[in-house]
Amino acid sequence: MLDGLVGAGVLLLVLVVVGLVTFLVMTEPAGTGSVPSAGPTSGSGPDAPSAEPSPSPPTDLTAGEVWLGDVALEAGSLATVDGLLRDVRADGVDVRTGPAGLTAASMVLDATVPFELVAEQIGEGIVVGPAPRGEARVSRSTELLGRRLNVSATGTVTVVDGQLVVEPTAIDVGGPSLLSGVLAALAREAVTIAHEIEGLPEGMVLDDVVVQEDGFRARLVGDDVWLAPGALGVAP
Repeated sequence: MLDGLVGAGVLLLVLVVVGLVTFLVMTEPAGTGSVPSAGPTSGSGPDAPSAEPSPSPPTDLTAGEVWLGDVALEAGSLATVDGLLRDVRADGVDVRTGPAGLTAASMVLDATVPFELVAEQIGEGIVVGPAPRGEARVSRSTELLGRRLNVSATGTVTVVDGQLVVEPTAIDVGGPSLLSGVLAALAREAVTIAHEIEGLPEGMVLDDVVVQEDGFRARLVGDDVWLAPGALGVAP
């Protein structure tokens, strides 16, 4: 469902930060002169709370490599050829990029995937939207016993072994209650979704999904994340 979109999104967000940092490292502000050393700031005295220890920079950096202790980036929207993500936030720790690709000791990506994109990825003729009690609604037309049948279902949304799973809790096919119940049981498979997320960077998995009014809020997490240098067409 997210397919290559999320993988591309992670890399794109990090590359933006890396590009800015590289530019700052290789240049200096116009008119730079001697700057007096700054005095102590509030909260920096002996009684100030201790901060989380930062990762140590690697000692084996080579030409063309950039290391960032931590990266945090937010974007209201992020678009690739695969679709659009909204309200994106990426956090990475111990990030290193260079000719061999990009690695991060840990990474978290939060993003809202619009329902329209989800429906498009699942298949033609499907409508996906929010339902009461944090569930999702799936409507589609399917063939059953040689006839076309319009099916609408609401169901819970969970993550199982990295898969996005929508399990129906109620199915409506219309018609008399007795016949409707039989047809609903037969049509259950058509509105049950279990989607394997493809195209993710090595080391990242889908961790959580919440239904919002404008889409699925997805969280992906990973340790020892690696992205190939050819991703997004970035040359090694």
